[in-house]
Amino acid sequence: MKPHSRARWAGALAVLFAGSSLLTAPAAQGEESRPTDAELLAKCENGTKKCVFHPSGPLVETAGERRKVGDEAYNCTPRLQRSGITWSDTVEETNSVGNSATVGTGFGGPLSLSVSTSFERTWKKSRTESATTFIDVRPYQVGWLERTPDLQKVEGTYELIFKDRFEGKRYWYVPFEATAPLETSSMVQRTRPMTKDEKANHC
Repeated sequence: MKPHSRARWAGALAVLFAGSSLLTAPAAQGEESRPTDAELLAKCENGTKKCVFHPSGPLVETAGERRKVGDEAYNCTPRLQRSGITWSDTVEETNSVGNSATVGTGFGGPLSLSVSTSFERTWKKSRTESATTFIDVRPYQVGWLERTPDLQKVEGTYELIFKDRFEGKRYWYVPFEATAPLETSSMVQRTRPMTKDEKANHC
């Protein structure tokens, strides 16, 4: 290739790369300037003209995390023993942007309303259940209770409409998913032999 031809190709490539950089730079800046999902949801009913939650599918029931509730019951006798374990357990809503208390309370209203109207179900942010459950423990064993709460899960999108532009736009959309407690749960009784240390400390 002749020297002047190589010079023309080099100039053309330089212009091409420069144009490519100009095209991609604004997009990168746009991504950096976008408010976080939590910042946007904090504006829901707290600065928006309208805030609506649109479910993207059916309400799904699922099992929550199994957890131990109450204290252990130790049977230090040579006979089967029935013991009452008093317990209390609180299950709270979880969502994809963290605890609702950290992003304001406004966005919970549209979610609860949407679940009520779309699925005819109640959306509870928190539920506490307390009871005394009796458990049979064999001689020289320890018993305890494990509870699994039932949850409902929903996925969808929050549509936020601002009267005045917020961060340059009147319309913002936030993907969102959340779980909330139902009225039901399951309970399992567990037992095992006591260790030497447990016998020494509890018997």
